[in-house]
Amino acid sequence: MSVIEQVPPDDTRGIMSPRAMLRRVDFQRSAAPSELAGLAAHVWFVAWDLPPGEEHRQDVLAHTAVNISVGPAPPAGPDPPPGPYPLRMYVSGVTTGLTTRVLSGSGWNLAVRTTVGGFGAWWDDVASINDVEVPAEELFDADVSPLVDRIAEAGIEEARMLLTGWMIDRLATRSGDTISTAREVARVAAAAEYDRELVRVEELAALAGVSPRTLQRTFLRYAGVSPTRVIRRYRLLDAAEAARDGHHIDWAELAARLGYADQAHLTRDFTGSIGQSPASYLAAQRTRSSGGTAPERGRAI
Repeated sequence: MSVIEQVPPDDTRGIMSPRAMLRRVDFQRSAAPSELAGLAAHVWFVAWDLPPGEEHRQDVLAHTAVNISVGPAPPAGPDPPPGPYPLRMYVSGVTTGLTTRVLSGSGWNLAVRTTVGGFGAWWDDVASINDVEVPAEELFDADVSPLVDRIAEAGIEEARMLLTGWMIDRLATRSGDTISTAREVARVAAAAEYDRELVRVEELAALAGVSPRTLQRTFLRYAGVSPTRVIRRYRLLDAAEAARDGHHIDWAELAARLGYADQAHLTRDFTGSIGQSPASYLAAQRTRSSGGTAPERGRAI
């Protein structure tokens, strides 16, 4: 298996308050092995050890992707039940809005984030798990407890290899055409992510060489959401990132650059997805104070 390359977590798009998060948790990101090229975006690891009585609330407007996770992490939601939480392996489907996790005590989570469309290589109806967390043994009809136990006992690097190795092995049960289509959907979605000029489904369909109707159907099957939603999510992530920098922003110009009809449409979409207007979010980011250190890196899980 290919060696997993460590990459810095400099892309924090979607994390609503990354500076606050990085002061409270250890966050690491690694490139996925080459066998998962086009299907897995990266492997990520987070660990925390908070003082008694303290909590860290993390809001995320995630990429339209799926996460396969292992760890004793709290369930998603603003009011999780009291911990400690059981060690588990679970699949988090595409989230269609803002999600929240509240961290307390100590814990960790190791996960593979798929590409947009990549999870279609493992699962035939990605839309069926949107906005839910499904136990891996239920979704894959497989006993994952030995894998989970081995990951819990391993150091971070070995744990990454165990999780990605398991995912590679699962691909052997899937058809080559299915895997190839998942990679093609991911390729088209990546174009929407990085080419800010792509703002219409027709443009993506032309890039894929298919009709808009075919692209729509394929995205729903492999990515779980429409190509329109994928484009819109990336533009919202761009807008949030611009606001997070704390500089003066010409919102009308930004709206035009991101493909919105006008500033009002951007503000409405931003507020509906993030729960704050762009101006309120910008003000909140400006008031964030710096300081503190993250837990020691390189620790065993």
